[in-house]
Amino acid sequence: MSTPIRASSILPGRREDIELHTADGLTLVGELARPLEGEPSATLVCLHPLPTHGGMMDSHVFRKAAWRLPELAGLAVLRFNTRGTSSVRGTSEGAFDGAVGERFDVAAAIEYAEFHELPNIWLVGWSFGTDLALKYGCDPAVAGAILLSPPLRYSAPEDLAVWAETGKPLTALVPEFDDYLRPEEARERFAAVPQAEVVGVDGAKHLWVGDAEKVLDEIVQRVVPGVPLPLPTTWDGPMETGDVSAYADRTVAAFADTPVPGPAQRRAE
Repeated sequence: MSTPIRASSILPGRREDIELHTADGLTLVGELARPLEGEPSATLVCLHPLPTHGGMMDSHVFRKAAWRLPELAGLAVLRFNTRGTSSVRGTSEGAFDGAVGERFDVAAAIEYAEFHELPNIWLVGWSFGTDLALKYGCDPAVAGAILLSPPLRYSAPEDLAVWAETGKPLTALVPEFDDYLRPEEARERFAAVPQAEVVGVDGAKHLWVGDAEKVLDEIVQRVVPGVPLPLPTTWDGPMETGDVSAYADRTVAAFADTPVPGPAQRRAE
């Protein structure tokens, strides 16, 4: 009998803890999820929201991507904590650097994917992560980028100009009720990138609470367009259940006025 795929559902896949090593000497913690059988057809490198206000590699859209998309879409999903960021996986070395030192973090993630011969690399940035993708992600190894709730806070017109010049695909998913940049203004700002696609998502908000499935469908449509959509919402095979309790306060705290503490981390075995 089919079982509903819930927020805590973990579908089959090969998942391993990884470390990224930056050019300025830091070790970042992360995870790589791949299909249980066969090789992935494409790779998502996830750049998380603002770490000083709750963002991390386990922010809910990325967690669901890693738990579902290897099986449902044949994708590899690489997610990691940028410098100074904590999650259950652990804490990356260094300290938050306001989208400056994080350029080394983005480079380390792309290099890891290249070195391990992960195919068809796409960046998926969310909020702060979209600024990192725009500023530092237009790398020869990167096929394109998908931006979730881009605030265009740290990125500048010259960053958009780089993407415009390359012609690499760039898609911005913009919530109707975003806290920072809404669809109409986003279309004006991204007009500087002729190939940019701005998709307004009716009823959605910056954190995509209740809309993660819609986001995953939009990502899959662009990265592996042959996969039937919408993605399944039920599952007939083996399925594990993850513990999401550590993050219950962090999704809603993403725009708190003061930084929120990190969740309890796994003990070293």
